[in-house]
Amino acid sequence: MVTLFDKDGRLKPNARKIAMLLAIFYAFGIGLMCFTPQTFSGMETPGIKHYGRLVVLLTPFNSLVHLGAIQSFGQLVWVIGQNMVNILLLFPLIFLLLCLLPSLRRRSRACLLAFGLSLFIELTQLFLDWLIAANRVFEIDDLWTNTLGGLLAFWLFDYLFKKAPKA
Repeated sequence: MVTLFDKDGRLKPNARKIAMLLAIFYAFGIGLMCFTPQTFSGMETPGIKHYGRLVVLLTPFNSLVHLGAIQSFGQLVWVIGQNMVNILLLFPLIFLLLCLLPSLRRRSRACLLAFGLSLFIELTQLFLDWLIAANRVFEIDDLWTNTLGGLLAFWLFDYLFKKAPKA
């Protein structure tokens, strides 16, 4: 069986190049998804507040708080899907960074990185709304769902890394 890591826990050169390219490609995709103007909205989200061009959703656990506002099975699927996408948004990037950077291989560092990236995304979306009316929403729940995705990436990496044979 081919191993991707050497005995010191570092990616082998070819695996490192592939992981680096994937991380760059995925980060670019996140940028496109999070920073381009949004033209589609599945449904009007309860709890949204407008402050001029700035749009924020500051209610923690908004999906649960406003569960009664869901009027159809389709809307329920939409809300669950949005939360799942937010959990999985940073998962691949954090996983790849854990492969590339052994210094990140602590739960607290992976969570802090995921939270920091999420906060950067949310604040940048606010700035873009202020600057060009990008129709983005600063959502407090994105911070914890993205961080949860980083934690899940850490757990998967930790599990796989402990199981993987070392060269």
